[in-house]
Amino acid sequence: MAIKYGVIGTGALGGFYGGMLARSGKEVHFLFRSDYEYVQQHGLRVDSVNGNFHLPKVSAYRQPLQMPACDVVLVCLKTTGNRHLHELIKPMLHPGSVVVLLQNGLGLEEELASHLPDVQIAGGLAFICSNKVGPGHIHHLDYGKLVIGSFNLTNPEVLKQVISDFQSAGVHAEFSPDLRMARWQKLVWNVPFNGMTVVLNTTTDRLMSNENTRELSRELMLEVIHGANCCGVPLKESLAQQMIDMTLKMKPYAPSMKLDFDFRRPMEIEYIYSKPIETARNAGFEMHKVAMLEKQLRFIQAHY
Repeated sequence: MAIKYGVIGTGALGGFYGGMLARSGKEVHFLFRSDYEYVQQHGLRVDSVNGNFHLPKVSAYRQPLQMPACDVVLVCLKTTGNRHLHELIKPMLHPGSVVVLLQNGLGLEEELASHLPDVQIAGGLAFICSNKVGPGHIHHLDYGKLVIGSFNLTNPEVLKQVISDFQSAGVHAEFSPDLRMARWQKLVWNVPFNGMTVVLNTTTDRLMSNENTRELSRELMLEVIHGANCCGVPLKESLAQQMIDMTLKMKPYAPSMKLDFDFRRPMEIEYIYSKPIETARNAGFEMHKVAMLEKQLRFIQAHY
């Protein structure tokens, strides 16, 4: 089955993953905002550690109403824009469409389902170092694995086709039988490194090169793991060391929240921090260090 893809949010994630699909010959329709006119004239460019490529012509749109109905809609927006997400998605759907939320955080699928109860929803976690560095220009620095799982799909088989399409496009893609576990697992990395690079105004390599911040990263990771455990998600404490080891090998990186801070854009505090803190608290566990980091981030954002 040939899948017709729609991409909402053609930035660091949408530009890379959508671009990889389009380069491999898949039908991909991209929704742009400020980059629309530039991409219409110059196309989409991806500078990747695995090989650069340029798509001189892409199916670009300025408004969702202009786009065709798509079989799979990849949502790659920052979660700071999720308040209006259901309104963006609706014009792109047909009765069998699947929406895949390639976003960070917790509670995303539940929130979208409350607005679009009849829509099939899946979630995706991108383990990638990628930034948008200019109009229609993505820089992929490292990694790139994509993990996708079902939230409420009546037939999860479609995800196997999506994963196969990504794999044939050169993306390391995997199916997750437990989306909730995958989301908590990604939080183990996101919570320390997104927040600490902002609060300390630094990058991942500098956090790892200092004994104090390396240990604080580990403590935050363990707190997230213990919070997940109290919520019935069986993450092992050894995951913290795995994440530390991965980050030690990673090229110097400023996570997406650090870039948002640098450009004084709203940060993804709600879904990466507030929702997990609330969820763990409701299960009887207080993530004290994570809550402190959340309050520091809210203070910083309030004083832009």
